[in-house]
Amino acid sequence: MVRRMATVATTTTTERLTSYNPSTGEAIGSVPIHTQADVDAAVARARVAATSWSALSFGARAEEMVAFRKALAAHADELAELLHRENGKPELEALTEVMMALGHIQHATARAEAAMAPRRVSAGLLANFRATISYHPLGVIGVIGPWNYPLFTPMGSIAYALAAGNAVVWKPSELTPLVATKVAEIAQKTFALTDLLQVVTGAGATGAALAKSAVDKISFTGSAATGKRVMLAASERLTPVLMELGGKDPMVVAEDADLDKAAEACVYGALTNAGQACISVERVYVADAIHDKFVDKVVENVRALRVGGDDGHLGAMTSPAQVAIVKDHLEDAVAKGAKVVTGGVDAISGNYIQPTVLTGVDHHMKVMRDETFGPVIPIQRVGSLDEAVKLANDTSYGLGSSVFAGKAARTIANRLRAGMTSVNSVMAFAGIPSLPFGGVGDSGFGRIHGDEGIREFTRIKSTAEQVVALPLNMLSFRQPKDMTKRLRGMIKQLYGEGVMARAADLWRKLT
Repeated sequence: MVRRMATVATTTTTERLTSYNPSTGEAIGSVPIHTQADVDAAVARARVAATSWSALSFGARAEEMVAFRKALAAHADELAELLHRENGKPELEALTEVMMALGHIQHATARAEAAMAPRRVSAGLLANFRATISYHPLGVIGVIGPWNYPLFTPMGSIAYALAAGNAVVWKPSELTPLVATKVAEIAQKTFALTDLLQVVTGAGATGAALAKSAVDKISFTGSAATGKRVMLAASERLTPVLMELGGKDPMVVAEDADLDKAAEACVYGALTNAGQACISVERVYVADAIHDKFVDKVVENVRALRVGGDDGHLGAMTSPAQVAIVKDHLEDAVAKGAKVVTGGVDAISGNYIQPTVLTGVDHHMKVMRDETFGPVIPIQRVGSLDEAVKLANDTSYGLGSSVFAGKAARTIANRLRAGMTSVNSVMAFAGIPSLPFGGVGDSGFGRIHGDEGIREFTRIKSTAEQVVALPLNMLSFRQPKDMTKRLRGMIKQLYGEGVMARAADLWRKLT
């Protein structure tokens, strides 16, 4: 118990936060509510750990990261059970989340040295210099995680930050803190440095305290509205932020798409985790000629699903507040002319929502504009692919997207304004650790996962090293009297109509 309390930061208050099972409403555990002083103390301890951690070789850090991964894998069932009870997702989805998190730890560990390797670049006119770009750990990273994927999503920052040589202070969602404290307990028993990965718990005030603390970067996952508040708090210290925010991900289904595969993927992409994913399929645009057949196949797939139970396809919604948002979107859509094909408002019971398919939708409805974050599939008929692309891009969000089509699939994908696109699949980009994950617009900025995700938690340093002295030193006030004339000639030769400029332009065309 003493070892655990060293990692789950001690607190100056006796107040506690209770975690509830959304399926039953029962209390399943409680955690401390950490204050600003508690958070600052955790960051100070992390600073000490970061100094030692960053001084280790990549190989030495990798050995400890591998041990951490193996320890988490040994507790996979326990972690999945916590996810199942605390988040409400079925056991299969909980185990899948654990596996995906472990995959990212493995990938970050394997790629860190290569991603951070110094690289030579051209020195241009200063040909007597060696120009090098290098990457160095930032120090302490603050991670503020979400409740929908309380292990996988924050691990996309934690694993890459640790692999890059940083220490981490992690604030999980107040709705799902128990899985984070278990991970911290495992980290405490695995890493040689006690305070390398710490967890601070509480509600919004604790998150604000972390954003205001002396961390070197904040990685936040959540809504755009909360993200703005985190940025404002971090701005007090000019702390850089990585924002992984919401989405309103479109799916485009062309006339020549494989309808069976498209319908199956649509149902999974919209309904996995009860639709509580930032990359859920939230809008579907289907070519007019195949619209009715596609809807029939989607409904057939939906009606085969089970809601509730340990082995159900869909679990309980984690947040009662989110249930209210889904209900509001459905009521708004029906009032504006949408047709409920299956499910609907009447199929909501407590924190359980039966999967709902809507047709006759348009962009006047909240369900097509705002993030629903629930098990709803709104399908809109389109007259052309141009119309589908235009509607898909008619949003302030830009996170994920998907395209089901034949020969035009890649062309359509390239036209979508989104950080990520799956072609003839859904969500695949999230399961490929080498692909950077992130969005544009109201979906945020910065990237986790991949080499870019490792470098996201580094500072870039440029080094210019003189390797040989030249007779003509441009970096000196001691210049020949005719230097002005020489410079005019150099400009013409290098950048104007001179021989060297023409040669460079020709080389560019040839290569």
